[in-house]
Order: sequence, then structure tokens, then C-alpha cells
Amino acid sequence: MRRFTLTTALALLGGLAAGEAYAQTYRWTDEHGHVNYSQGIDSIPERFRPNAQYMSLPPAAPVPAVTAPGTRRPIPVAAGAAQIRFTPGQPILVNARINEAGSARLLLDTGASVTTISPRVLAQLGVSSREALRGSIRGVTGTADALFVMVNSIDVNGAKAGPIRVVAHDVELGQGEGLLGRDYLERFIVNIDNQLGIVTLTPR
Repeated sequence: MRRFTLTTALALLGGLAAGEAYAQTYRWTDEHGHVNYSQGIDSIPERFRPNAQYMSLPPAAPVPAVTAPGTRRPIPVAAGAAQIRFTPGQPILVNARINEAGSARLLLDTGASVTTISPRVLAQLGVSSREALRGSIRGVTGTADALFVMVNSIDVNGAKAGPIRVVAHDVELGQGEGLLGRDYLERFIVNIDNQLGIVTLTPR
């Protein structure tokens, strides 16, 4: 295997401390007056960026309004976009389909520069390490050797991107089988609506 020198700053969140999980959260209002929360200024449509407010900590989860069944307003989704539901204040876990072969349960993490998936899961999905590159990753627990392997596609609820070189490494998070990082997320406009508990991924 070739030697590949790459130091990756991964946010290994463990219990997902609030300041770490939402370190780049912005609050902005769209043309309909709806308040949105997005991670990263690039995730906000350009016309709304001038009035976006940076938030160093996540907004407190609002008390859910009591509504009659079926009265929640529908949320339009652009072609090729995807929505992920989550519980505000909790880690955002997604089912990521790898190479159309099977799924891995990954933690959506805008602080991780690369996607990291358990070597065991990659092997079960038939991802070959024959052309893998050796490198190192750096996290809060130190530096570790790792393999960088190529996957043809990552598909989250229809938001598909690839090929992507991911890290084959066990991340001890206590849940999930890895991290879904910026190498995937930056191919989409990522909008996190903390009020409704919905992440929307829209192709750039």
C-alpha cells in the first residue's frame, strides 16, 4: 500500500457536549418568516447570510406546540434533496447507504473533516482495502494510524454523493458505527431546523 500523509482533526464527540456539537451554528430567518438554524455559514442561502446570527451554543429546544394530528405544515423539498428527522438536543444519527450494498449508522458531525466508518462494517459491505492509503488521524484521545479507503457512493435518504475516500477506523462514540463528515456534507446545503427536528440536505 502507498503511504499517505494526512492529519485529520476529527471531533470525536463521545457524549456530544453542547459547545462542541454546535460550534458553528447560525440562526437566520427565511422569506416566509420562519426561523432556521444551520451549521456553517456556507449552509445558509447567500441572500440570507447578511442577517444570520452566529450562536456559540445551541438554542434551547422549544416546548412543542400542541396541534391536532395532521396539522403540521408540510416542508417542501427540492429535487435530489433529503430530509432527516432528529430529536432536538440529541445526536443526529443517520442511515448511510454505502455503495448500494448496505447501510451504516453514522453520527452527522460538521466538525469532522472526513467521514469515518468502522472497518468491520466496511468489510461486511464488501468495501475493498486493496487500494487503501495509510495515514493518521488526530482526535481528542491522540493520534492513531488508519486506512483511507474509497467508496463509490454514500446515500442518505436519497442525498447521494461519491466517490469519497473515507477513514476505516473505530470511533468510540458509544453509539453508531462512525461519523458522517464534511467531505460528504460540503456537497450539500445543510439546514438544521431545530424547532421541527429536521435536517435538510440540498445538492449544491
